[in-house]
Amino acid sequence: MFFKDVIGQDAAKQRLIQEVQEGRIPHAQLFCGPAGVGKLPLAMAYARYICCPNRTETDACGTCPSCVKWNKLVHPDVHFVFPIVKSAKGKKEVCDDYIADWRRFVLNNPYFSLNHWLNEMGAENGQAIIYAKESDEITRKLSLKSSEGGYKVTIVWLPEKLHEVCANKLLKLLEEPPEKTIFLLVSEAPEMILSTILSRTQRFNIRKIEEASIANALQQKYGVQPVDSQTIAHLANGNFIKALETIHLNEENELFFELFVKLMRLSYQRKIREMKQWSEQLAVMGRERQKNFLEYCQRMIRENFIYNLHRKEMNYMTLPEQNFATRFAPFVNERNVMGIMDELSEAQVHIEQNVNARMVFFDFSLKMIVLLKQ
Repeated sequence: MFFKDVIGQDAAKQRLIQEVQEGRIPHAQLFCGPAGVGKLPLAMAYARYICCPNRTETDACGTCPSCVKWNKLVHPDVHFVFPIVKSAKGKKEVCDDYIADWRRFVLNNPYFSLNHWLNEMGAENGQAIIYAKESDEITRKLSLKSSEGGYKVTIVWLPEKLHEVCANKLLKLLEEPPEKTIFLLVSEAPEMILSTILSRTQRFNIRKIEEASIANALQQKYGVQPVDSQTIAHLANGNFIKALETIHLNEENELFFELFVKLMRLSYQRKIREMKQWSEQLAVMGRERQKNFLEYCQRMIRENFIYNLHRKEMNYMTLPEQNFATRFAPFVNERNVMGIMDELSEAQVHIEQNVNARMVFFDFSLKMIVLLKQ
């Protein structure tokens, strides 16, 4: 991943390049921003640029020994930390147990979500975290001498998933980092990170990608027609992962849409038996997919509420979602929108706490009967 491969984000690239050129590289940076804006690609391009001894004014050289190793993500001074799921036999407990899968996955497409990574691992019902044992691995790796004689870089993807023990040990490393050691934390939920870690990192907020940059990338890399690329770029709302999911028929999003529509219709018609069957269908999904579905529901409620304002430029829905909104949007109004969102948030918390999913979704569907009538 070079800076030239990062979609949009010209201001962010310039800032990172300038830091390196002026010798002002912070020992710990926190890349924050919503999903799909290119935080991980930016962090990787920045790390490659730092490691490259023959860097140019705009990017790494691409030909030096460091860059050659970066091409396969096998640089000995660069370490990746990411959420994993322990295998049933307990043989996979640290990131290095998945490193071959991670390298192949990231090289294939650096724009991905946690759910995509879970599918790659075959996580099924597991919830991915960065386990406590990983802290010993990080400490061991950073105690080793730099192979290339330069910086040692640790990229932590989704530090909000750190186990408490691991987070506290990482804190000690951030307080007293080994010489020429850099930490790049890439987060989508910084509010879930320990405040003591946040205070020891330099925060770098990454903005949404411009629509023109997304449209151009879709045309150049995926051969999407100009008119279609502009429509998709608008729907993506700065999220390149969402743009990719739009052009590659995303079965999960289609399933979520069908489940959402089904719930709203059943709740409105008060079909209790069918609602119970609906909740049982959700219950067999993995916890991460259940949380993703609830996030999807929240987005749909927001979009339908905004749809009532008749401001097309403010709506970000696919054509099937828009067609449904023409009939459903009037049922989401000032009287019930906050109540629905509160119930969805509560359901999400319960799923994270491993409450019985069948009960959580059936309870939510029953509450929707009352809320839709308001």
